[in-house]
Amino acid sequence: MRFLFVGDSMTIGRAGDWTWRYRMWRHLEATLPGGFEIVGPRTGLYDPAADAPASDAYADPAFPAPARRHLAGWGEGWLHMAPVVGETVAATGADVLLVSLGLIDLGFYTNSDQTEENVRAFVAAARAANPRVRVVLLPVIPNVRATYDAPFAAECARFNELLAKAVADLDSAASPLLLATVPESYDLQEDTYDGTHPGPSGEHKLAAAFAGAMHQAWGLGGPYVTRRG
Repeated sequence: MRFLFVGDSMTIGRAGDWTWRYRMWRHLEATLPGGFEIVGPRTGLYDPAADAPASDAYADPAFPAPARRHLAGWGEGWLHMAPVVGETVAATGADVLLVSLGLIDLGFYTNSDQTEENVRAFVAAARAANPRVRVVLLPVIPNVRATYDAPFAAECARFNELLAKAVADLDSAASPLLLATVPESYDLQEDTYDGTHPGPSGEHKLAAAFAGAMHQAWGLGGPYVTRRG
């Protein structure tokens, strides 16, 4: 089974991060030993000094190179991923997409309605490449801007409602969609390093959201266990 991580800055991570991708890889190693592969056209972390995805300085240097693969980008959202997900799924043979997008779209590029249209385009393109692809989608998670920008907070809330509706509309037996649940315990002070991007505890909670959805709905993997390091 081939897994593809799709996301924005919270998924690619920056130089020195563990990333929630790393946490998910360790979870899959423990629950699907030898039965999965991480795929994707990119491997790097965002390097603030270069303003580019040019770093390989993961917090754990032993993170295997093949497991670092992803389709994520700093400043990229549904708007950017919808046009490239089809070719990526076709090239990598991805079976399961773990998708965390939306915050950057609503913050800089598109409103909630336009963003939902890009969600539907994304799913259609992924299915055109693999009619049996499975997709787990994470809603827009809590973030500091929503605490002081009321119109932005309203757009985030509305998009999450539209995302849930899109998942319900588009779900099928052949190509199932799941909506992951953001933990109620997600805390901006404890789980992020700047009010938006996850720190170590936040990374675990995001990985757990995806792992829990897959285990409960599909019996895939197992319960998420927070592992040190």
